[in-house]
Amino acid sequence: MKQGVRILRLSFSIFLGVILSCSQLLAADYIIIQSTTSTRNSGLLEAILPQFTQETGFQARVVSVGTGQALRNAQNGDGDVLLVHAKDAEIEFVAQGWGLARYDVMYNDFLIAGPHSDPAGIAGGKNAVEALEKIANSQSVFVSRGDDSGTHKAELRLWSETDVDLKSASGSWYRETGSGMGATLNMATSVGAYVITDRATWLSFKNRGNLQVLIEGDDRLFNQYGVIAVNPERHPRINAAGAKAFVNWITGAQGQAAIGQYTLGGKALFFPNATR
Repeated sequence: MKQGVRILRLSFSIFLGVILSCSQLLAADYIIIQSTTSTRNSGLLEAILPQFTQETGFQARVVSVGTGQALRNAQNGDGDVLLVHAKDAEIEFVAQGWGLARYDVMYNDFLIAGPHSDPAGIAGGKNAVEALEKIANSQSVFVSRGDDSGTHKAELRLWSETDVDLKSASGSWYRETGSGMGATLNMATSVGAYVITDRATWLSFKNRGNLQVLIEGDDRLFNQYGVIAVNPERHPRINAAGAKAFVNWITGAQGQAAIGQYTLGGKALFFPNATR
């Protein structure tokens, strides 16, 4: 009887070990990418990730949020690699030891869109800061993401070059959605407001209503994206091998080519510029 119990226990231990080993192997087969709404909404990741999987064997699961939330998620260990667009915050993330290194991947630009009537009279200008000042002085409605995303951070940098007090303006002509770019553009369309958006989302967005591009071309509207592998020393469950494979792929020849080849209506949405 005792011998039978021992055999059963041994068999169960072997079975449990096999299950755990299989689980670990399955877990190692995919990575979690914390990325922005623009990379998903534009269709870029859907287009290029199958190539990554084919060339590396790793599946990719994407969490699409604002850059600030993506960085916090990764800091909590809820992701293996980041693909985001707020360079100063990314550098700080690495400096604090949460990420291994940061590399440029691609770029596009931001633009200021607004109603065809253009009550602030900004159309055709090249100075984004002056445009914001005109919007504030005329108290024309401006819709902000207000969500600590890369786009929101870029917007706040521009406002910081003005004398506008956004706290006192909040809720009146300056309205914050606390949502992603698509929802914010929908709000701007519905109320005929000015808004800052990344070009990739703008080109892929269908519900533009009477909104049109009014300001573009200012160097301060440059929009750089970076990739960071999360530090496995901070979170041992991180798929370090998968994250490394993604960083190497997207900054390498195959990934850069995949980005450059992705277009919408014949227009490029992102421009590869990795320098590794």
